Amino acid sequence: MARWENGPGVLYGAESGIPAEGGIPVEIAASYRARARGLLGRDGIEGALLLTPASGVHTFRMRFAIDVAYLSRDFTVLAVRTMRPGRLGLPRLRARHVLEAEAGAMARWGLRAGLRLDVAPRR
Repeated sequence: MARWENGPGVLYGAESGIPAEGGIPVEIAASYRARARGLLGRDGIEGALLLTPASGVHTFRMRFAIDVAYLSRDFTVLAVRTMRPGRLGLPRLRARHVLEAEAGAMARWGLRAGLRLDVAPRR
């Protein structure tokens, strides 16, 4: 996809525990305003939040711990980390997108470094 837009989408993972038939609901945050807001002020999230473009995140003023997956330009997972509130994650040099979810969700989905994902906007 050449240009991302804010809105709903679906996350797929070929080799993970993500179901191919339904995928995982993902909220795409492509504008500066949507990326800056991120998960601030929320008590949780169903599915995940995709920040694009982004190479790093923080959890200042967040209410819950999150899993963070750093993704390359072609949606290959570079690293997966769990971050407690009040932390600053170091930016990843090759990261082009960041996927955020509630802590423990990515382990349930089977996300790990080297896995290739796909995100499709939901129309």
